[in-house]
Amino acid sequence: MSIPDTDPRELFRRWPHNPVLTAHDLPRMANAVFNPAAVEFDGGTLLLMRVEDRTGLSHFAVATSADGRTGWTVRDRAMTPQVDCYEEHWGIEDPRITQVDDEYFIVYTGFSLGGPLVCLATTRDFVVFERRGVLASPEDKDAAIFPSRFGDRWGLIHRPSAAMAGLGSHIWLSWSPDLRHWGDSRVLIPARLGGWWDANKIGLGPPPLRTPDGWLICYHGVRTTASGSIYRLGLALLDLDDPRRVLRRGDEWVFGPSAIYERAGDVPDVVFPCGWILRPDGDTLDLYYGATDSVVCLATASLHELLDHLQTHSGDVIQPPSIGGDDQMRSK
Repeated sequence: MSIPDTDPRELFRRWPHNPVLTAHDLPRMANAVFNPAAVEFDGGTLLLMRVEDRTGLSHFAVATSADGRTGWTVRDRAMTPQVDCYEEHWGIEDPRITQVDDEYFIVYTGFSLGGPLVCLATTRDFVVFERRGVLASPEDKDAAIFPSRFGDRWGLIHRPSAAMAGLGSHIWLSWSPDLRHWGDSRVLIPARLGGWWDANKIGLGPPPLRTPDGWLICYHGVRTTASGSIYRLGLALLDLDDPRRVLRRGDEWVFGPSAIYERAGDVPDVVFPCGWILRPDGDTLDLYYGATDSVVCLATASLHELLDHLQTHSGDVIQPPSIGGDDQMRSK
């Protein structure tokens, strides 16, 4: 008996013609294309994809489509690592895009000589990219900036790695007045302990999505098993005016590897989204993700169904203590 790629009861439904893009769609030979950021651009869908060459190092390619599903035009090597610089010596990886007015903030991982770190670049056309420097030192990754300021500060979600084994890798929130100097940091969503699907190691997926109920967060949890790790996705909801307040956190994972292209590849049993787009109807949510660190895929959900799911499948959350600056927290 065969197992279908998508159970009709699931919140996210896979596009039936996945993968959306593979290394064969690139003009040059490469090992893999995966972990795409996503944004609506110039009347269509734009993906900023991680391409891993056969050297093992990664760069970014741009893919555009009128409907976000078919007819992709690919421009390879749109942004390449500055290998003579410390912070990008071994490549650039896993971008997330936040649109602020007519500018696009690209937060990405630089593979530095000291390990992964968080970098920022900006663009208006995805042709010319201005590097804005390092936001967080090694080891840190899985980062994105909120699309609006809170008072006079920008918020950055990121995932430092614990220096000591056994402490877990958690999702953090940091603040900056100028996109260069970051601090006032705290754990936002801690990795759970024990047998949970998101125990010990978690990280942000796409950038935070503004909804009527709060900032919707999609994050990955890594479950370690006897045969390796499994990357699955869960949801959380943050307060719109004060994103330090976690309103809800789902108890269950809502999307995990089951299709063959999500289970067999360079890194088996991985679904890893870096971008999502809420379509003009205000409900259709397209999630673009990398599968097995090998291909680009698409799954679609109803925003209202996701929010309803959080209402009925979330437990108690521990709020961080109040600190200074509460009167500056309203987003604008």
